[in-house]
Amino acid sequence: MNENGIPGGDGERNAAENEFLARRFESHRSHLRAVAYRMLGSGAEADDAVQEAWFRLSRSGARQVENLGGWLTTVVGRVCLDMLRSRKSRGEEPLEATARVADASVADPEQDALLADSVGVALLVVLETLSPAERLAFVLHDLFAVSYEEVGDIVGRSPVAARQLASRARRRVQGAGAPGRDVVRQRQVVDAFLAAAREGDFEALVELLDPDVVARTDVGVTTGAQAVAKGAASFAHFAYVARPALVDGATGLAVFLDDRLDRALAFTFVHDRIALIEIVTAPDRVARLDVELV
Repeated sequence: MNENGIPGGDGERNAAENEFLARRFESHRSHLRAVAYRMLGSGAEADDAVQEAWFRLSRSGARQVENLGGWLTTVVGRVCLDMLRSRKSRGEEPLEATARVADASVADPEQDALLADSVGVALLVVLETLSPAERLAFVLHDLFAVSYEEVGDIVGRSPVAARQLASRARRRVQGAGAPGRDVVRQRQVVDAFLAAAREGDFEALVELLDPDVVARTDVGVTTGAQAVAKGAASFAHFAYVARPALVDGATGLAVFLDDRLDRALAFTFVHDRIALIEIVTAPDRVARLDVELV
């Protein structure tokens, strides 16, 4: 046996080394998922990023890495950066939900809720408006104390440039603050959104949306005002039966079919524009919503 208690035969040694590596990885999983969630704003995508980090670790032969936590954080950062850039590069194309890679762990809705509470909806919405490089620099440096040298290495820039990215992101986060709670103004914006959707008024829809608006459904994500406006224009047949509502306390819309709640939309705002639309259609999720017609 070696110093880690791993047997000496080749086959046994490889199996034992893999098991030892897996145990080391599992000890960092919750931290890596927290990093990925703050980068991506999605529990499912965060799980995908963490699983990809495991694949890269198992293929890399990095079994002797002393600071495995730092190494894995860097890998997760790179994976998330690629995912964010993919969102941006696709621009007006919907980003379909990534198929989950087989994993020993199971996504935990309660864990997702705890993560969301710890980050805060306001911060997640503001982070969505940052460029991928700004978001990575802010999350890794300001939230997880990763050095500018390491951040720069991930984004392919100098430490000085990485510092500038984080500083610019920090100013935007601090400047945006929490989404406004002017319920009357929010209601007016949603009413205008509903009217524009009913009329198929694409230009009016774009004006009501933040340029980096995110629309999340049970099956995927759409980013950018142009893409979301196109989707909203196709919502016209539902828009005619949508009714103003509070959805889990947020300004929203409820769609009833045959006197049954079929779907609901909850809106989050930044600077009087719609920055996030949560569209819930899955029957089990719809059943758990607290919907109050207004």
